[in-house]
Amino acid sequence: MRIAVTGSIAEDLLLTFPGKFADMILADQLERLSLSFLADGMQRRRGGVGGNIAYGMGQLGANPILVGAVGDDFLAEYKPWLERNGVDCDSVYVSPDKGMARFLCTTDAAQSQIATFYSGAMEDCKEIDLGPIAEVHGGLDLVVVSPNGPEGMLRHTRDAHAMGIDVVADPSQQLARMHGPEIRPLIEGAKYLICNDYERSLITKKTGWSDEELRAQVEVLVTTHGAKGASIEQPGQDELTVLAVAPQDDVELEPTGAGDAFRAGFLSGLAAGLPLESSAQLGCATATLALETVGPQEYVASPAALRPRLATAYGDESAEAIIDALDF
Repeated sequence: MRIAVTGSIAEDLLLTFPGKFADMILADQLERLSLSFLADGMQRRRGGVGGNIAYGMGQLGANPILVGAVGDDFLAEYKPWLERNGVDCDSVYVSPDKGMARFLCTTDAAQSQIATFYSGAMEDCKEIDLGPIAEVHGGLDLVVVSPNGPEGMLRHTRDAHAMGIDVVADPSQQLARMHGPEIRPLIEGAKYLICNDYERSLITKKTGWSDEELRAQVEVLVTTHGAKGASIEQPGQDELTVLAVAPQDDVELEPTGAGDAFRAGFLSGLAAGLPLESSAQLGCATATLALETVGPQEYVASPAALRPRLATAYGDESAEAIIDALDF
């Protein structure tokens, strides 16, 4: 299955705050909110939703085609890194005058996060035409539209629909910025919608759709619930519930990129021909690997890492079926 992953490609600056943000926020001072945190650690990592999803898929043997916009600062280290990890970067657009996007995220002791994203070259994703990309690869089976410049997200969705290519709608982080009239066309007619439970509520609030109306927009609605796992809904079928894979007890958790890793696992399962439930199980296992690792592209999704996690959570038979289907 040929899957194009459109989305942001960025450098992440990940900081840690030893206290709790909630202790620093005064309810009667919200209109004059001004906060400053002294971080006791900082990590510089490769990131961006598109880059993170593609990295995970490459680890799992799905050979994704990454589509996004970067500055020339992407070329020296980030591009070779992705290519070494099985990602096709030939369709990445290099902006002539902007640097790569930057993501600044501070995580506190309760795993709460405060983040800021600078778009940089990412906004130039609207210049990318999916037609030539599909032609070069002999057609595409899926186009993943993950957070990116809003104009580019809308263009890629329209282009995919016009070419008859199935769409995976994943607006996630851009929901806070976008309004209902922009969000609706990203979701309408998509084959899959992937979101977490908070994002799902935000979608219904901003679009005005009821929960039932939202489910009717897509063929498959996948909702992640953090430590509670994920659910899969399809018209006329019972809802599937997939439990999360428990992290190791002695590992410090870092949530940045865990949602992207779930998407990487789920999409790789689809690419390998696995059923929806097995694909979501792979997504949950991959998300836990990312959760246990600082940086969204530092985990290793090998058979040795995945098999025992899958077996513990879902049984030996399910684990073997998933591992055997993947092309590591």
